[in-house]
Amino acid sequence: MHFQVTWSDEALLRSLTPSVLAILVRRGADFAAAEDAVQDALVEAVRAWPADPPRDPKGWLVTVAWRRFLDATRSDAARRRREDLVDEEPPPGPAPAVDDTLQLYFLCAHPSLTPSSAVALTLRAVGGLTTRQIAQAYLVPEATMAQRISRAKRTVSSVRFDQPGDVATVLRVLYLVFNEGYSGDVDLTAEAIRLTRQLAAAIDHPEVAGLLALMLLHHARRAARTAPDGSLVPLAEQDRGRWDTELIAEGVEILQAALARDRLGEFQAQAAIAALHADAPTTEETDWVQIVEWYDELARLTDSPVVRLNRAVAVGEADGPRAGLAALAALNDSLPRHAAVAAYLHERDGDLATAARLYAEAAQKAPNLAERDHLTRQAARLNARRGR
Repeated sequence: MHFQVTWSDEALLRSLTPSVLAILVRRGADFAAAEDAVQDALVEAVRAWPADPPRDPKGWLVTVAWRRFLDATRSDAARRRREDLVDEEPPPGPAPAVDDTLQLYFLCAHPSLTPSSAVALTLRAVGGLTTRQIAQAYLVPEATMAQRISRAKRTVSSVRFDQPGDVATVLRVLYLVFNEGYSGDVDLTAEAIRLTRQLAAAIDHPEVAGLLALMLLHHARRAARTAPDGSLVPLAEQDRGRWDTELIAEGVEILQAALARDRLGEFQAQAAIAALHADAPTTEETDWVQIVEWYDELARLTDSPVVRLNRAVAVGEADGPRAGLAALAALNDSLPRHAAVAAYLHERDGDLATAARLYAEAAQKAPNLAERDHLTRQAARLNARRGR
């Protein structure tokens, strides 16, 4: 199902989608049927609102979606239950003030779902995106994405709506959305920020604030990350004048408030590292010693080998490339981007032959075309220097 509306109307509909869906589920509707009913109501809103905009958009959507749900449940087998539900139909008027959006986040990021299914269901049910938009963003056929979402809805349909949710799982799903970036007609980076802002408004949690700060600080550098030809621009070579200072200031302010609560989590630690990068006028003036300390905290929190890989880069900047290579030696060389980090540190240490070989090796293992092209150019650059 796909609909086109003006941006202002689409933004309103998407902002109302989770609370409308939550109200239907709270009233006893099966999640899958409720979600279908909400989608039908959104389509009807697109048709009806331009000529006759409602005074209470949320109440209008709840009423229409509930009626669509009742229509869909009409069958002989469900007649008795349908009659009970009809008796429960809300009277016209404003929608309830209770906001179950947070429970909807928990439901869509339920541990029984795979990460990809949780992401797709979150974008559909909480984000209000159509199946087609999600499929375009992930570069898969619409039918494939429809099946993925249908399976996810069936999986969570038996989950009680008032069960406690796991904030950490919700945050991981939102971070997955953020890292998908931009593809098709939906900017998933911006969508992830919008949803995380919504979550931050619904729950007072330092790690939610930490994730929001991290997203804003990363997003602030977006314009400088690629050259006009689409090639990657490393952090050290980025034009820092193109960084969004307003987003940086907002991210730092949110982070400082979260850190002041003294309940450190991994997203706050990541945001602190991003803030130190954002604060530095140049790579050389970056407080690498403090960044290493934050990586130590992050490694303590996560015990992640990828964190230790990034820490090796920071150690190489703070204490010299030999120290970085010593830190790298303790890690498994099968880690993603291990060869790229080793190449960078060997180049810093003056071993151009080894660095060129490792850049070429890293290019073969690169997860995407842009990164592969960047690493291939690095290898070619060093080989050209050696040939002079």
